[in-house]
Amino acid sequence: MKMTFIGAAHEVTGSCTYIEACGKKFLVDFGMQQGEDIFENVKVPTAPGNIDFVILTHAHIDHSGMLPYLFAGGFKGEIHSTVATANLCSVMLRDSAHIQEFEAEWRSRKAKRRGEADYEPLYTMDDALGAIELFVPHEYEKEFTISEGINVSFRDAGHLLGSSSIILTLTEDGETRRIVFSGDIGNTDQPLIRDPQYVDSADYVVIESTYGNRVHNRPTDYVTALTKVLQNTFDRGGSVIIPSFAVGRTQEMLYFIRQIKEDGLVKGHDGFKVYVDSPLANEATDIFMNNRESCYDEEALSFVRQGINPISFEGLIRTVGSDDSRAINNDTSAKVIISASGMCEAGRIKHHLKHNLWKPENTILFVGYQASNTLGRSLVDGAKRVKLFGETVSVGAEIKQLPGVSGHADMNGLMNWAKAVKGVKKFFVNHGEAASADSFALKLREELGVDSYAPYSGAEFDLISGEITVDAEPVLIPKKRSNANMNVYYSDLTAAVERLSALIKESEGRTNEDMRQLTKKLNQICDDWEL
Repeated sequence: MKMTFIGAAHEVTGSCTYIEACGKKFLVDFGMQQGEDIFENVKVPTAPGNIDFVILTHAHIDHSGMLPYLFAGGFKGEIHSTVATANLCSVMLRDSAHIQEFEAEWRSRKAKRRGEADYEPLYTMDDALGAIELFVPHEYEKEFTISEGINVSFRDAGHLLGSSSIILTLTEDGETRRIVFSGDIGNTDQPLIRDPQYVDSADYVVIESTYGNRVHNRPTDYVTALTKVLQNTFDRGGSVIIPSFAVGRTQEMLYFIRQIKEDGLVKGHDGFKVYVDSPLANEATDIFMNNRESCYDEEALSFVRQGINPISFEGLIRTVGSDDSRAINNDTSAKVIISASGMCEAGRIKHHLKHNLWKPENTILFVGYQASNTLGRSLVDGAKRVKLFGETVSVGAEIKQLPGVSGHADMNGLMNWAKAVKGVKKFFVNHGEAASADSFALKLREELGVDSYAPYSGAEFDLISGEITVDAEPVLIPKKRSNANMNVYYSDLTAAVERLSALIKESEGRTNEDMRQLTKKLNQICDDWEL
């Protein structure tokens, strides 16, 4: 029995673990890297066609997004997940494939103008559809056997509709090991979905650490905090634009806003409209309702039993077509626009930012994690100008974050989950930025007195002997030029240099004194800059 860490090792996306046991080769998650990639990841140590099956914790693209790529490479095994995860992946993987094809087409047009070769998408819609056909859905808490010696059950992780911790029991040559993969552990008291369910025992635990060194600054209650943002923005004649993850966060926002409208908490702006401008978010919203009995918490179910849809209300407008999307920004009334993507890296949100980011009466409200080197992170960190569709846009709107609205457990929540698991011989800490993973591994050792290890990609562990057979070293990826939104000022500087160069070329015929003064000023700038 051997376990190799592939992705999300000292990084927060791209989850993937490779296991060889009981004569099988399989993966737990196969996610896409999102945001900045710091460390080089090793390749899965076998061809896609040799992978027997995949077990999936949940539908987020940083856990599922490479499954179509696996299919394109020849994988034809089963993908095991909860029912809701299979439902969500049916739309999320198609959406991801659409983005891959769209970006490849866009890059190819630019390359063609430069006389360069076309770009190929990472995978196609056909690959996504092929992967979707391989899903085998399971109910929570019902153990099943994949093959001889390999038993699996899913426990609600409370992170996303259908999200799970995986309880994996392996028996080979008379030796049995129980390995638990936490998946992404949810925050407590989230709307709609249940709190994370604990696991009672395991030999080994692979645990996430997204917020392994931080504690959420939760508002007294989300509804009050959101109401204040809406009231202040509407009172000054603006709109609230919410970059939101299409699956999970969007539905939570609808849940909050339904309550705000129901209780009349926003004064003087009765009937304000709420646009959900994301085809994926709209499909996901329907999936939430279709899985309500198995995934909703008691509060949400109480609304359902009264005949109330907890994520729908008067004034909700769900747009689908691109014409409807464009028309939203012609609506001058006070409104809320919820649009994907949550980190502002793709999708319709970028168009809404282009139309609204420069207006001081508006608010851009972030309600989720913003990874390094993303447009969302730039705005949260205080960028004054950003690039959108090749154009520099001034940041005039108020930029706010709603604290505490996180789908991830914080440091205390992670510790509470870890404390519940008895008999653990070693914790493996992954799915967190380097500082967070290392800090949480240390906290596990100091507070629980247990062995813990934060692996880098390529680390291997023998599940029988309990030994780390390959203690991988970090391999840094050479720094590339930052994306356009991280170097707006550098772009301005190079533009100024080009302007100066043109001015110098046109200086022939000027007086010697003019040219002497310009030369003196340029030399002074160089001297100051060097100092």
